[in-house]
Amino acid sequence: MALPAPFDRLRLPLIGSPLFIVSGPELVIAQCKAGVIGSFPALNARPQTLLDEWLHQITEELAKHNRENPDRPAAPFAVNQIVHKSNDRLEQDMASCEKWQVPMVITSLGARTEIFDAVRNWGGITMHDVINNAFARKAIEKGATGLIPVAAGAGGHAGVQSPFALMQEIREWFEGLVALSGSIANGYSILAAQAMRADFAYAGSAFIATREANADQGYKEGIVAGSAEGIVYTNLFTGVHGNYLRSSIEAAGLNPDDLPQSDPSKMNFGSGGNTKVKAWKDIWGSGQGVGAIKSIDSVEDLVARFEREYHAAKAELEAKSAYRSWIS
Repeated sequence: MALPAPFDRLRLPLIGSPLFIVSGPELVIAQCKAGVIGSFPALNARPQTLLDEWLHQITEELAKHNRENPDRPAAPFAVNQIVHKSNDRLEQDMASCEKWQVPMVITSLGARTEIFDAVRNWGGITMHDVINNAFARKAIEKGATGLIPVAAGAGGHAGVQSPFALMQEIREWFEGLVALSGSIANGYSILAAQAMRADFAYAGSAFIATREANADQGYKEGIVAGSAEGIVYTNLFTGVHGNYLRSSIEAAGLNPDDLPQSDPSKMNFGSGGNTKVKAWKDIWGSGQGVGAIKSIDSVEDLVARFEREYHAAKAELEAKSAYRSWIS
């Protein structure tokens, strides 16, 4: 579908996904200045009062960039809200988002009509994480603007369904905004997401290995050294299944090939369940697309690579199409 303003001014149809601990103002501002949507989890701002400061900083720096670069405006930004009963600061965080008129709110682990309505009332849009078609229908019925199908291979909390299957089923009934998540780590996969009728690609792991990311140096190096076979899918660390770097699990003294199951009813987002390690701090989330990440670069350099690959992919498709026309 045609993207609404201000989302129609992107350099690439890409959202940098919100990364727990890793995404902060520096990363988000760099992503938006590079021409892609930057985002961060509201819970990264601790204490809660820090969220207001972050939103002020992001809003002011992007406005300054736009005044100085009218021919190359920044992309809008997004805030991720965990809509789970365990999040006792959701109401305060939503008030901060309303104050700063956040353009996009990404909701996870719960779809609530009052949240979607609040964002719509201040003129923003909502994108809701889903791992299957049933959850997608519920989110739209409750008022979400759009969907983020989190397919197999996505970093952190992820589903198990193929992106082809998810997009096929969702597009049978939904014509609104969709951002596809799952192993998006180069420009070719961004174009592939569009070919599956997504409006945006949704990438996270690639941005962990950037200089602006608030990630441990070992984490960044682990992303660069990683590959699809080095990703472990488990619910041990938070109660929700997710993808993590095998190397970080081994470094914590655990056997990635013999991890116990966690009790989903005891969902948590910081402790390690029955382990002494913490998800995201000690155990590092990562998607299966990390094999495409070869170095630690600036956000601008990473997005520039994505852009080159995206246009190269388009050119290759056009060349193949022309060749087929010629031989026929």
